[in-house]
This record gives sequence, structure tokens and C-alpha cells, in this order.
Amino acid sequence: MTFPYKLVATDLDGTLLRDDHTVSQRTREALAAATAAGAAHIVVTGRAVAWTRHILDDLGYDGLAVCGQGAQVYHAGEHRLLTSLTLDRQLAGLALSKIEAEAGPLALAVSRDGLDGEVLVGPGYRVQEGPVPAQYMKDPAEMWAAPLNKIYLQHPELDDDALARTARQAVGSLVDVVMAGPGVVEILPLGLSKATGLSLAARRLGLKASDTLAFGDMPNDIPMFGWARHGVAMANAHDELKAVAHEITASNEHDGIAVVLEELLRSASRAQGDAH
Repeated sequence: MTFPYKLVATDLDGTLLRDDHTVSQRTREALAAATAAGAAHIVVTGRAVAWTRHILDDLGYDGLAVCGQGAQVYHAGEHRLLTSLTLDRQLAGLALSKIEAEAGPLALAVSRDGLDGEVLVGPGYRVQEGPVPAQYMKDPAEMWAAPLNKIYLQHPELDDDALARTARQAVGSLVDVVMAGPGVVEILPLGLSKATGLSLAARRLGLKASDTLAFGDMPNDIPMFGWARHGVAMANAHDELKAVAHEITASNEHDGIAVVLEELLRSASRAQGDAH
């Protein structure tokens, strides 16, 4: 049986993970069946490696993962960073001053580079619970003391969409701004996206965009959908992603990835039966 895609790329939060941060047995089995039929599975997440590793270990996942919105290509089996791109701190500081000139004071957190990159949190930033303990900074200068993958922004009044829009307009072509999830607006190196990270990881496996089926739920998945042959948005996805998806499946709570993979596996099995 030949699976129609050689690469299955899945976002984590809101996509592969249910709302309790687990992966259902049905979805695990569907992914295992797709890989048994010849597809590679690559996790593509906005989370940095330090916030992703425990999930991959729990899945028994030993392939490549694209982390940090494309900044990091990580070999899960070897617990090794293969590539890592950092944010120019001088440009980031300039971008922040431009955003604050438009929107007023921001609450900030930063993700440090590296396998164990800590998340440092500034005054007023609301932290979502995660496996990596966030470190609170009394002195904002600490934020800039070591290489960073990205900066997280929050605003006391603007919602995520409005903050992302305002920030994008203010920074021009200094850096990129993405909305990656509820309460998660990020500044990234210019030109960096999940598509750039995924293309690097795919190339290491000898695979191309035309081989790729991608699943996601947020606007930061738009470049990945633009790169892949077929993009599937979850039922719970942001409207901006649904607008560019080739297909919409069930939600992350209702095994949306498994629904699509099972159908593709059935079709491939029928086609093989017809060939005989």
C-alpha cells in the first residue's frame, strides 16, 4: 500500500495535542499506520525545544522536529539541535521601541536559544502553564544578556489579533510578527517561519513540498500551508488559517488528524486492492 504523501507535518498545540496536552490513542495509531505505509512524520511547532522535548519523549518520537516557529531543527532520537537561528537583539530592541511608540507599554517574555533555553518573563507578562519553569526577571537587562530565539508580547488592552496587526505595521521589515496561539504574539527573525524550518528538515530526509500533507490551527501555520502540497485546518482553527486551507477536518479534541489519515489509508488500501 502506498500512502499518497511521503511527509506528514503536524503542529502541536490545538492540532496534534488535545486541550489537556495529550495525544489520543486513535491519533497515535493513525500516525503509526501512515508511517508504516511509508510517510515520515515531522512535528512543526512554535514551542522552543525545551518546551517540546517532553511531549516528543512521551510519544516515543525519535524523528526530526521543527521548533521555535522554524528557528530550530531538533533530532528527537538523539536529543540534539541540528540547526538554530537566533534573533538579532539590536533589531529586536528597535522593533519593540517602534511597537511601544504606537501601542504603549508592552509586557514581554523571551525564549533563550539552546536545548535548555529558558523562558525569561518580565513584569506584567501572563504566563501560560508549561513544563519549563519560567524565570521571572527583576532587571529587564537580563532579557538581552544571551542569544534569543524570539520575544513574546502582551498588551494590557489589545487582543491578540489587534496586537499582532499593530506590531506588524509598526516594525516594517525589521522583524516578523506572528500570532501563534491564544495570548501568544511573537517577534521572530525576518523571513523565519514554520515553512523555512520544515523545508530544512524535509531536505534532510530527501523530501519536498510536493510530498507534504500539513495540519495546523493558527495563523503561524499559514506559511507551512503555503509550502505544503495540501494544508488541513482543524475545526478549531483561526479563521485566517481556514481561509487558506485546502480542507477542514474535525477539531483537535475529536481526532481531526486521525480522521484525515484514516481516510487516506483506506483510499490507498482500496486502490491497491483494485490494482490486483
